[in-house]
Amino acid sequence: MQPQFTKFHGLGNDYLVFEAERLNDVGDLGDFARRICNRHYGAGGDGIAIIGKLKGDEADFSCRIFNPDGSEAGLSGNGTRCAVAYLYYRELWTREELVLSTRTGLKRYFLRGRPAPGKFVFESELGQPKFDTQSIPMSITPPVDKVIGYPLEVNGEQFPITAMQMGNPNCCIFVDDFDALNWRQIGKAIEVHQQFPDRTNVVFVRPVDRNLIELRIWERGVGETSASGTCSCAGAVAAMVNDKADRDVRVVMEGGEVRIKWRADGEVVITGTAEVVYSGQWLQGS
Repeated sequence: MQPQFTKFHGLGNDYLVFEAERLNDVGDLGDFARRICNRHYGAGGDGIAIIGKLKGDEADFSCRIFNPDGSEAGLSGNGTRCAVAYLYYRELWTREELVLSTRTGLKRYFLRGRPAPGKFVFESELGQPKFDTQSIPMSITPPVDKVIGYPLEVNGEQFPITAMQMGNPNCCIFVDDFDALNWRQIGKAIEVHQQFPDRTNVVFVRPVDRNLIELRIWERGVGETSASGTCSCAGAVAAMVNDKADRDVRVVMEGGEVRIKWRADGEVVITGTAEVVYSGQWLQGS
């Protein structure tokens, strides 16, 4: 059976969404993701999202995310939002609320609008940030409860970082001017830094005012991306814990804007869009 998929994007962060049963003949999902995500020899994407049906009562569907390098992500805010949009687009789900089972636990999604055909707005609960070295994980001796303002040495320079587990490891750096910093080179180096044993997303944060921040993103297993749900959550939370932003902010990335709210119960909520691009069939075999 030739796998069929539908491509969605969240602010330019694009994912190929598959129903799990259509990939039964695929032996190595990581290798499959590498091939189909290739921009020149495949369909092209920042990852694949695989939706599965569940019979339990805790979650309505499951979702696995694979990066273009073949690694499996713990969570993708945009990837799961695209997967949930697929379910509404295909009319496989119609209720306002949906619970998704991911590698990092249950996540809730609320449909908040359909501003255009094939375009959806969701409010998503992506979990609670963890700042301790074991949860991130990050190698610091002795371990610390909160990695905030930690001096990380990168290529002979030191950068004060705020790091957290937000579905994936995230390392956040505050900047005044993106153009004055070779953030791509720095992000590439930090992604595989020895102090991040599972690698890390790298988020460059420019606070504009208490209610607005701007980001540039180097994503683990992907590279430079126009947007990222988990990275935008991490960047916003980093600004909040460093008293550079309030707990309800607009986050502007190269691909567009989302809203991040860090609720009093500790849950981080993102509101953003997912939009259909096209549907296709993979003909190169599993």
